[in-house]
Amino acid sequence: MFPLLSLLLQLLASVPASHLFDCSVGAGAGAGPNQSGTAAETRKLMFILAGQSNMAGRGGVSGDQWNHVVPPECRPTPSILRLNAGLQWEEAWEPLHADIDVLKTCGVGPGMPFAHEILNSGAAPAVVGLVPCAMGGTKITQWEKGTQLYEEMVRRARTACGGGGRVGAVLWYQGESDTVSLADAVAYKGRMEKLIRDLRSDLGLPGLLVIQVALASGEGNFTDIVRQAQKGISLPNVACVDAKGLALQSDHLHLTTQAQVQLGKMLATSYLNHSKIK
Repeated sequence: MFPLLSLLLQLLASVPASHLFDCSVGAGAGAGPNQSGTAAETRKLMFILAGQSNMAGRGGVSGDQWNHVVPPECRPTPSILRLNAGLQWEEAWEPLHADIDVLKTCGVGPGMPFAHEILNSGAAPAVVGLVPCAMGGTKITQWEKGTQLYEEMVRRARTACGGGGRVGAVLWYQGESDTVSLADAVAYKGRMEKLIRDLRSDLGLPGLLVIQVALASGEGNFTDIVRQAQKGISLPNVACVDAKGLALQSDHLHLTTQAQVQLGKMLATSYLNHSKIK
């Protein structure tokens, strides 16, 4: 037994770490411990939702109260799943980030309307799996490799891959907190490019599509600098949708519910267009 065990350990050591987490193989993967193992679930098309409050969703939130208005484009369906805080797949519902962005009141975000558009297009093989990771009020430095937010995002993405399916893209909406300091705004492009490279490397997905949202608003005076950085990312397989002009709530920072629905559809259009190119 010991020689056999030694051989197995040698074989595992010879496999690149990135390959252990590559879920791009699609329907052939077996079900992991967080999966029911149905054929539909192993054909999931998964999307990582990351960034700050406008990705987590503040649609319908006033003060610390959510109005519980859920548009038709955001209603639950068995074909849209979410990876909850306990790393279990379940039917997705609004607010998607309720158990992730726990220090804030969450409302409607872009994730559900995005998923509905993907399903309606026929691009998803059976099920859309959403992996919420966003956290309100965070700067991009809080998402650097080695930080709690980054490592949790990677952990959740790897867990999501455990039951088969493939990652379609990362949907990234962040940067409002980086508009306060000129130094942060100027450094945004380099920091974002490093984040993308690190995430692709750690997930073993070198061609992972990242779809950014160019800011609709900011907390400071340097919003335009961050917006230009977002539009100017010089890496392959990076797309950008522009949220400027979408309706804002009375705080002039967060998107309204209807604006979130529009944004979700814009993100879906970007993904579908990119898929056609590929």
